[in-house]
Amino acid sequence: MRAWWMIGVAGLAVVPPAMADDGLPSVYVTAQRRAEPLQEVPFNVSVLRGEALDVLAASGRDLRFLASRMPSLHVESDFGRSFPRFYLRGLGNTDFDLNAAQPVSVVYDDVVQESPLLKSFPVFDLQQVEVLRGPQGSLFGRNAPAGVVKFDSARPAFKREGYVSAGYGKDELRNLDGAFNTPLSDTLALRVSLQSQHRDNRVFNDRPQAPTSEFEGYHDNAARVQLLYQPSPAFSALLNGHGRRMAGRATLFRANILQKGSNALVPGFDYASLPTDGMNHQFLKTNGASLRLRWQFDGLSLHAISAWEKARFYSRADVDAGYGSLAHPPMGPGRIPFPSETADALPRHKQLTQEFRLESEPAQVWSWLAGVYGFSEKIKVDSFNFDTFNGNRQNGYAWQEQDSRSLAAFGALSWRAQPGLLLRAGLRYTKDRKDFFAARPQPTPGAQPIAGLAAAPRSNDLSWDLGATQALSADSHLFARVATGYRAPSIQGRILFGNSISVARAEQALSWEAGWKKDFAERRARLGIAVFRYTVEDMQLTAGSGTVNQNRLVNAAKVRGQGVEVEWLARPNSTWTASLGGSYNATRIRDAGLFVLPCGNGCTVLDPRGTAPNNVFVDGNPLPRSPRWIANATLRFSQPWRNGELYAYTDWAYRGSYNFFLYEAAEYQARPLLDGGLRLGYKDGRERFEVAAFVRNMTNRLVAVNAIDFNNFTAVVNEPRTYGVQAKFAY
Repeated sequence: MRAWWMIGVAGLAVVPPAMADDGLPSVYVTAQRRAEPLQEVPFNVSVLRGEALDVLAASGRDLRFLASRMPSLHVESDFGRSFPRFYLRGLGNTDFDLNAAQPVSVVYDDVVQESPLLKSFPVFDLQQVEVLRGPQGSLFGRNAPAGVVKFDSARPAFKREGYVSAGYGKDELRNLDGAFNTPLSDTLALRVSLQSQHRDNRVFNDRPQAPTSEFEGYHDNAARVQLLYQPSPAFSALLNGHGRRMAGRATLFRANILQKGSNALVPGFDYASLPTDGMNHQFLKTNGASLRLRWQFDGLSLHAISAWEKARFYSRADVDAGYGSLAHPPMGPGRIPFPSETADALPRHKQLTQEFRLESEPAQVWSWLAGVYGFSEKIKVDSFNFDTFNGNRQNGYAWQEQDSRSLAAFGALSWRAQPGLLLRAGLRYTKDRKDFFAARPQPTPGAQPIAGLAAAPRSNDLSWDLGATQALSADSHLFARVATGYRAPSIQGRILFGNSISVARAEQALSWEAGWKKDFAERRARLGIAVFRYTVEDMQLTAGSGTVNQNRLVNAAKVRGQGVEVEWLARPNSTWTASLGGSYNATRIRDAGLFVLPCGNGCTVLDPRGTAPNNVFVDGNPLPRSPRWIANATLRFSQPWRNGELYAYTDWAYRGSYNFFLYEAAEYQARPLLDGGLRLGYKDGRERFEVAAFVRNMTNRLVAVNAIDFNNFTAVVNEPRTYGVQAKFAY
């Protein structure tokens, strides 16, 4: 195993100084709602596209493969493939409720994906992924105080082209995706993009008569159909229909795999074994459509974006993560104080969005854009409890409904004040309302029915940003920005095990950042550096409830963060390409009166005790699941061979330790993780054919990445090593 690590890291240190004529391509982003050079954007943006995306997605992994692949970006999940939680510069949300609101917005093809389940749409046939760090409130709206992860699909084109990519690997891994693009007429073009992913079960339960005996398999199919109508340069209409069907197993919780007093896995931990007496299954179905219209007038363009999204979801898992209990021996692995087998479902969901935006020509001395935006979402969430020892029958049920509406007006202004100096300003007014109702018609044993609990938070916000970019030369730019962001009030209404709901007030973020973007050696190397500092007032945080499978929302008076981000990319010649990236994020909760309930399993709490026996203060703690250090590196080497090239591509991502929860405990601190991959392949000279072998998690290092603290020392581990082969045909 150590040999894999030495091969990959040693390769990163070797970049020959020779030069060639081909340099790095120019990068254009839509971080400010229109295409522009990356160098002119007054905040830190990262872009992932092309081969880098293909390499990471080859093993059939979900969106969590983006974790640590760009500075300050972390992604994790308690629901596996269906519910990614994004963190930027330390800001995120650990809540597992299907109604949770995150401070990192996900935008897919210009449409915000508000539900955590919509955020998980697979990556295939993309033009690029952009990570916009810092508050994006003026142009992308509410619930983006930490930033935006933006996915842009490859658009239809007026030419015949396409590709098919097929992969096969360990555990019957099958990964198939492709696209077909064709003009239907001089004014109409069609693009169909498909993906199908499959993996067999690779974890097994040897308990007799277990209701679920195999785990971690899945079938995940997605499709996107786009139709572009463009009768003239003055008008275009892009219709986008997309859907997904995923069925498989929920995230595996594993009982007592953490050693008491340590965050190490227990000796002899076996990834392929999970003795449990509960059921485990999950499915997700999403559908959506959008229509993007664009009119071009004399010096102006008008955009209209109408979108509809819908999701259905069900996930059931054994949360005690073992078999038996103190009252139902035998039990294991280890001590199981009580059984906990639950399910959560989203039987009803609908999101509607509408945007109108008017823009001037961007190349003028003065340029501007202005628009209005409307958002509506209606959801119902069901929560179930099951009696593990009586046929796994349902013995508890609660539900929650929420109707959310948001209206906004926004504008931005750019001024080329003098040659090389570009000044920008943005402003957005947002008005939010939520109407929430929850009930518990079937209480769990020992509890009482709840006829209904209601909440109706209202809020409004004025978000703004000011930015400047100064060109020192054609290849060197300084930038600075100050911006605010806003997260609307949130509600935690999962009352299956609790008797009250919690409502978090709106949070406000203020961020400062500055940096330098520079191309070197005739654009054969590129460097980006950013430093930042932010304060979030009334930050919404998720606290556990000690011995109960329940979360509650709290507001911290202040959270402060600061750090630095660096990205470097070099292509000294056609043989070598290398990149390095890294970030340092220091976050601190600043609220002397904020206390939470820690673990109920006897873990080793490191925080000072609060005013009551079971409370601990969290003032001064870092934000949970927020790695202080993130680093990534890639190296590509190629040599001509038979009218094509042989290549080797290695990529590595490192993330430092972090707390699982708001409080600190010896067991609940994630160990650092270094994750590496290697790809060896051949491409023909016209890039019409490619065949490759790959391996992911080369070191096969396993650590706990999430945990559950109310019952036993339950944790979730990262994925083990996988490998396979892939072939791609393009035309």
